[in-house]
Amino acid sequence: MRAWGWTIAAGAIASPNIWDNAEVYEAENAAVDPDGAIEAAIDELVSADRGVALDSGWGDVLDVGCGTGFHLPRLATRSRSVVGVEPHAGLVAAAARRVAGLPNVTVRQGAAQSLPVPDASVDLVHARWAYFFGPGCEPGLREAERVLRRGGLAVVLDHDSTRSQVGRWFAAGLAADGISLDAETVERFWGRHGFARRRLDVRWTFSSRADLAAVLRIEFPASVVAAALREVEERGAGWDVEASVNLWWRRF
Repeated sequence: MRAWGWTIAAGAIASPNIWDNAEVYEAENAAVDPDGAIEAAIDELVSADRGVALDSGWGDVLDVGCGTGFHLPRLATRSRSVVGVEPHAGLVAAAARRVAGLPNVTVRQGAAQSLPVPDASVDLVHARWAYFFGPGCEPGLREAERVLRRGGLAVVLDHDSTRSQVGRWFAAGLAADGISLDAETVERFWGRHGFARRRLDVRWTFSSRADLAAVLRIEFPASVVAAALREVEERGAGWDVEASVNLWWRRF
């Protein structure tokens, strides 16, 4: 499969926000969770997991849907080794350039449904707003189970559409696009597959209206973007916004 001149791994699900707007998506990654609440929560889970050697931090990590590799350097500081997997060849190349000086990080092209890593080879599967959005992602979950060592940990991050500014905008965006994926359905799905949830409150921080607007435009329909910008402007307290995150996790 090819898209915009780049080879795409077989079976990949298109991600227009980053595939079409990699530079803006970089700005979004930089804005999300400047206080490190997400990584602190994963630290707690790993510390409680006796299947991961604490002297090597998070152990051997697989980042599914790594995109341009934004998170790979930070993962590398916490881990013995990191493999980033991404279906879009152009983003794979960008991620490889980003981690060229990091000896414990590699980047491979592949899809969540067919991960290019051996059985029982990683301690932590990490997926941040990539592929795992509830019903339909069962093939990727089976792959996560295959590649994890016994006692390994899977963490999946997505938006909590029931809380916060970003959560409300996310729910409104789904409705505007005619997508039926309610929060209760998602919660039941993860529960059936043995995942627990941590609800995290984070913020997205921006230096200007233009930066916030650019990020909102790659994530939400125009009507939602306009309403969101009005909401932030009327608050009159800068360009940071409140966000809520579901951290779904399971030990295998």
